[in-house]
Amino acid sequence: MNITIEELLKRDNLNIIDLRSNQSYNNNHIKGAINIPYNNLLANPFKYLDKTKTYYLYCQKGITSKKVCGILNLKGFHTNNILGGYEEWILKS
Repeated sequence: MNITIEELLKRDNLNIIDLRSNQSYNNNHIKGAINIPYNNLLANPFKYLDKTKTYYLYCQKGITSKKVCGILNLKGFHTNNILGGYEEWILKS
């Protein structure tokens, strides 16, 4: 499932995950997001995610996060891709 930046801005208390590198995250990120680089998350999703919660994932442009959401959802997790990623966030927030 996908969510737009506009929809995201209307919600509170979301579990937002920044899939970019630690360096990119440290430069700037969506407020409230935690950083779990995508390769770490895919290597061991059970370490980071709870199947009873919903997560909102983003990367730089929304391409990698879409793929990661697809993989995680097939494993029984509840994830949503933030359309356009961080670049869209900068434009719309």
